[in-house]
Amino acid sequence: MSQTSIHRHVATQHADEICHETASVLKQLAVTLSTSKSLKSADKRNPLKEDLTHNHEVSAWLPDTSCFSPDELISGQGSDEGEVLLYYCYCDLEDPDRICAWQTALCQLLHLTGKVRIATEGINGTVGGSKLATRLYVEVMLSCPLFKNYLCKDDFKTSRGGACCFPELRVGVFEEIVPMGISPNKLSYKKSGIHLSPGEFHKEVEKFLSWANQEQSDTVLLDCRNFYESKIGRFQGCLAPDIRKFSYFPSYVDKNLELFKEKRVLMYCTGGIRCERGSAYLKAKGVCKEVFQLKGGIHKYLEEFPDGFYRGKLFVFDERYALSYNSDVVSECSYCGAPWDQYKLCSTPQCRQLVLTCPACRGQGFTACCVTCQDKGSRQAASPAQSSFKEECECTARRPRVPRELSQPERLPGGPGRVLVERGHS
Repeated sequence: MSQTSIHRHVATQHADEICHETASVLKQLAVTLSTSKSLKSADKRNPLKEDLTHNHEVSAWLPDTSCFSPDELISGQGSDEGEVLLYYCYCDLEDPDRICAWQTALCQLLHLTGKVRIATEGINGTVGGSKLATRLYVEVMLSCPLFKNYLCKDDFKTSRGGACCFPELRVGVFEEIVPMGISPNKLSYKKSGIHLSPGEFHKEVEKFLSWANQEQSDTVLLDCRNFYESKIGRFQGCLAPDIRKFSYFPSYVDKNLELFKEKRVLMYCTGGIRCERGSAYLKAKGVCKEVFQLKGGIHKYLEEFPDGFYRGKLFVFDERYALSYNSDVVSECSYCGAPWDQYKLCSTPQCRQLVLTCPACRGQGFTACCVTCQDKGSRQAASPAQSSFKEECECTARRPRVPRELSQPERLPGGPGRVLVERGHS
C-alpha cells in the first residue's frame, strides 16, 4: 500500500481516534507544567514564583468537566445564547510555550473558539462559547497561580455571542500580546499611563467637552484604535488617527508630537490593552503634562454609560464586527452617503477590507470597497481563469500610512469628534 493510500485510509477511517489522541497529548502537555523547572531565587518578592515553587499540580488548572455532558458545554453557543469573553493580563511569564499548550487544551476541553496571544509580557484573549464554558474558563483563569494575583473577575468583558463568532481556535506565542511593533524589552507595560475608572473618565470627558473652544483646551481625547473602528463609533470631540494598524501608532505620535506638548492626554481603546503600551510610548516622549487611560476600555465604559459620551457602535474583531449600546449611527454608506454602520467584507475575494454599503447600494451591485476593487471583481467573475491580482486597491494606495494632523483640525458637524474620513471606501 502506498504512503498516500495510508494517509487517505487514516483520514477517512480513524479521524475520531486521531482527534481523541491529539486532545490527550495536549492535556498531557498542560499537565507537564507541574514539573516546571525550578525558578531562580532572584526576585523573591514575585508572588507568581512563590506560588509555583510549592509544587502546584497544574493538572488542577484544567477544570473537572466530568459532571457535564458534552452537550451541556456545547449547547447555547449561538449568538443569542452564548457569550464572548475579552480580557488581557500583563504579567511576567517565563514559559509562554507551555502556557500555550495549557491554553490550547483548556479551550478545546471547553469547546471554545477565538484567539489567545501569549508572550513573556502576559496574555490576551478573546474566546467564545456557551455561558457554562465561559464561566468555567473565567474560574480557571482566576484560580491559576500564574494570574490569580493579577486578574480579577472585572477584568473579563462579556458580550452576547458564542463559538459561532470565530471560525476556529487560534492560540499562539508572540513577542507582544498586542502588536505595536516595539519589543517589550524596549517599552514595558509597567510604564503605562494613569488608569481612570469609567466614572472618572466620564467626568474628565464631560469637563473637556464643556470648553467652548476644544482646540484651546489643555486636554486631548485620543482614540488609540484604527480608522475603521473609530469610523462607526467614538467619543465626542476625540482625536481619531487615520491609521490602519496599531503598529502605526508610534509613528503617528512621532509625526504629530506637537499635538501633545504640554497637554493632558485622555486615551481610550476597545478593552484597554492598546492603551497600556500606547500610553507608555507617549509618556516616554516626555512632552505631555499627564497621560491617562480608560480602564477596561470602551467595553467597560458602555456597561456603565450606554448613553454617555461614546456614540455609535463598538467595533470588535470577530464575525459580529460591531456591538450596539445606543441607537446613534455616526457613519455613512460609502456610496450614497446615507446613515449606515454595518460592515461587510469587500465582495472581491482577494481583498480583505471592510466596506460600509447600505442595502439600497448593495442591491445595485455596489459591494466592493472601492471602484477599482469593484472592477477587478467584475473582471474576475467574467474571466474566472484570471483570478489572481495584487491585493491593493485605491483605498490603500491613496491613504497616507501615517497622516500628519492639521494644526486647526476640522470638526465634524454636531460635535461627535474629529475623524479624518475619505469618501468612496470604508
